[in-house]
Amino acid sequence: MSALEIISKAKSHGGIQGVYRHDSNVTGTPMTFAVFVPPQALSGPVPVLWYLSGLTCTHANVMEKGEYRAAAAKHGVIIVAPDTSPRGADVADEPDNWQFGSGAGFYLDATQEPYARHYRMYSYLIEELTSLIAAEFPADMSRQGIFGHSMGGHGALTIALKHPNRFASCSAFAPIVQPSTADWSRPALEKYLGADMQAWRAYDAVALIEDGKRFPEFLVDQGSADPFLTTGLRPQLLADACAVAGIPLTLNLREGYDHSYYFISTFMADHIAWHARRLGL
Repeated sequence: MSALEIISKAKSHGGIQGVYRHDSNVTGTPMTFAVFVPPQALSGPVPVLWYLSGLTCTHANVMEKGEYRAAAAKHGVIIVAPDTSPRGADVADEPDNWQFGSGAGFYLDATQEPYARHYRMYSYLIEELTSLIAAEFPADMSRQGIFGHSMGGHGALTIALKHPNRFASCSAFAPIVQPSTADWSRPALEKYLGADMQAWRAYDAVALIEDGKRFPEFLVDQGSADPFLTTGLRPQLLADACAVAGIPLTLNLREGYDHSYYFISTFMADHIAWHARRLGL
């Protein structure tokens, strides 16, 4: 395991907000992530809640705009905010395409060159970063939840569906529920995974449910004024799939809210409290 570099630390709500960097063996690049450790961790390990960010974001977006620390400190939960993709001069990218490449890793393992070498965010999160968090932070890895926004909501849903024994809870803000057919994600899946659409189903929440994957329940918040609601997000597709599969889904359509962190921060404390109850807090 590579050495952990501390970029910054600051006290907040009695806990510590840190930003860290390490050399990833999985992505072959340096990777940066943020971790908030609540004050309760001084007395022993506490549960972990993973937050996955959306297109164009880094670890910093939710750290600076998400307003999660007060709720995380209240309930006693670690918040881990990874980056959204590998980055570096030798990482294949399309700089003029915000829906692909840098900032748009889609939490998958690419199989197509030249992307397969570095774009392995799924394995990075599930294997390498998980091991790093367990080794370096006061984390109770037997109690984990996961949530995210937009592309990160897609990531949270798909990862939870594939790892129901690891995660006790899963929620999302405005997730891309069926990226294999959405206009802003389908081209990325084809570039990362190739033309065989069957391969895309492993990274598509609706398809995973159709293919038999199950999770105890989901919470989703969606703004009614989100400009991507009908073209990229389409939460009703998730609602329909959950209804057929018998998966409880709480889908809140929030009147007048858009896709931004003004929306996310408004309902962040609700989501953390929801996770906390399912994590035994």
